[in-house]
Amino acid sequence: MVRQVLVVEDDEDIARLIKLQLSELSCAVKTAYDGIVGLAEAESRDYDLVILDRMLPGMDGLEICRRIRGKSTYTPILMLTAKSTELDRVLGLEMGADDYLTKPFSLLELAARVKAIFRRVDHLARPAEQGKVLDSGPLTVDVERRQVTLAGKPVDLTAKEFDLLLYFAEHPGRVYSRAQLLDKVWGYSHSGYEHTVNAHINRLRAKIEPNPNQPEFILTVWGVGYKFRDQSAG
Repeated sequence: MVRQVLVVEDDEDIARLIKLQLSELSCAVKTAYDGIVGLAEAESRDYDLVILDRMLPGMDGLEICRRIRGKSTYTPILMLTAKSTELDRVLGLEMGADDYLTKPFSLLELAARVKAIFRRVDHLARPAEQGKVLDSGPLTVDVERRQVTLAGKPVDLTAKEFDLLLYFAEHPGRVYSRAQLLDKVWGYSHSGYEHTVNAHINRLRAKIEPNPNQPEFILTVWGVGYKFRDQSAG
């Protein structure tokens, strides 16, 4: 299966290296070197993945990410950034990026992230997920529509926040370490990236918990990790 990938990166050497690496994953890669051209290309057809630089001439990567998320079809986005601050990563994820890599990065790690995104997309596309709705009290997760409601009101989640909540809701009562969640939800397990899980859980709690300081849905198991509440154990 050949995957169609768009790489929007103004450094032509980096774009060329990414293209070479992705060719080994059976990807057909289209490149764009500025934001305006990249957005036009992303809107011209459906891609299996867009790899998007944060800082681009013509149009900022965050704005391109926001525009892509405005399309009716879902396109995974992996954002590249030379900035390593938590705020910059949060901005990209809040705009709808599925994952991010901070420059400089290894091509092997890039490949691992890309394969993880493809696995997740393939999993969500399985026919068994169609029409599936998960309920936990006032919280409802519509798997097929990728929509979440709390007491009947829609909750706006990023792509990865939804994936994390879905994984928790599918396994109520089961305790997961940060490393396990990184492996199961992000699809890779690298030492030092556990803070990514913490940041997503904090933002997820802020959106679904009546009181994030006293969570009812995503519970902390001290010294181990996290679990989703199990109503059947009540």
